[in-house]
Amino acid sequence: MAGGNSNYWEDLRKQARQLENELDLKLVSFSKLCTSYSSSRDGRRGDSSDTTPLLPNSTQDRMFETMSVEIEQLLAKLTGVNDKMAEYTSTPGVTSLNAALMHTLQRHRDILQDYTHEFHKTKSNFMAIREREDLLGSVRKDIETYKSGSGVNNRRTELFLKEHEHLRNSDRLIDDTISIAMATKENMTSQRGFLKSIQSRVNTLANRFPAINNLIQRINLRKRRDSLILGGVIGICTILLLLYAFH
Repeated sequence: MAGGNSNYWEDLRKQARQLENELDLKLVSFSKLCTSYSSSRDGRRGDSSDTTPLLPNSTQDRMFETMSVEIEQLLAKLTGVNDKMAEYTSTPGVTSLNAALMHTLQRHRDILQDYTHEFHKTKSNFMAIREREDLLGSVRKDIETYKSGSGVNNRRTELFLKEHEHLRNSDRLIDDTISIAMATKENMTSQRGFLKSIQSRVNTLANRFPAINNLIQRINLRKRRDSLILGGVIGICTILLLLYAFH
């Protein structure tokens, strides 16, 4: 009976080691899959054309789902084997070997716990990367949609700005023309006033010339009268002197 129990225990240990080896290989492949998934998404994100779609049902996604199911099944089988080993250690016939069996069982339990932790950690990282990339893909699509939709609006805005600038230049040109016209008008008004002043002075001098002529004529008449009087006096004095001399 002891030999049969010993064979049963060895069979359980073999099953456990075989499952642990399979799990180790699966977890390594699973980790590589997650790493390659992240790298491929980074490559797609770096593509300037942004034409590579982010498909949730891609080959890598399907491989992820398949390997997750396989690893979960292996973990469930290893858990079952560990449970059988725990039941075996409680068998009354193996009490003398209980300490060594419990040590071996604890080691298999630790391995199972490590594999379970590593699986859930890798799976969580993969899910986080996929959700993040799906979100970024959605954001990129929204940005591209916005760009494609706003391209026409940008061209219209550019045309409106050019037209507005053209109108501003036209207004500036009109203002300059009006300023030149106003300056010309002021200059002509000033020249007109100057010409009016000259004309007024000319008219004033013209009005004054007849009075000057009259004054000169009067002066000339007085000179002639004085000359005539002086000539008459001289003539009379000359006659009187001649008369006085001949008597």
